[in-house]
Amino acid sequence: MWSYPRPPRLERTPKLVEVWLGGQLVAQTRAAFRVLETSHPPTYYLPREAFAPGVLRPAPGGSVCEYKGEATYWTLVGGREVAQAAGWSYESPTPEFREMAGHVAVYAGRMDECRVDGERVTPQPGGFYGGWITGDVVGPFKGEPGTWGW
Repeated sequence: MWSYPRPPRLERTPKLVEVWLGGQLVAQTRAAFRVLETSHPPTYYLPREAFAPGVLRPAPGGSVCEYKGEATYWTLVGGREVAQAAGWSYESPTPEFREMAGHVAVYAGRMDECRVDGERVTPQPGGFYGGWITGDVVGPFKGEPGTWGW
């Protein structure tokens, strides 16, 4: 969304956020955060307790966001499906994002499906960014062909 800020903004959302993997509902909450950033659809971060027991497993690797800090990666398990490093969190985020400490985001494209208030989301293009596209956000979005230099 081009009306979203840079640096990004963190906001709570009361919308029902659901994640499905391996034919199972693996996470559900009305207490998620959204990160809003210029040229990106929102990225949803769910409280760790929204995930069913055994779904989240630590994954190797990590990355750094100039705004949020150092990311920790998570493998998600649902049914017989294993999605390696398909989630991430900021365990000790920067002060501006401290409220989302320990909340977990997932790549929608690596799940069976993700929903916001019952609407199935479309993953942000390109596979690198983790935004979720719903009917109320309009692109173009970073991640589409030709947008890596934005």
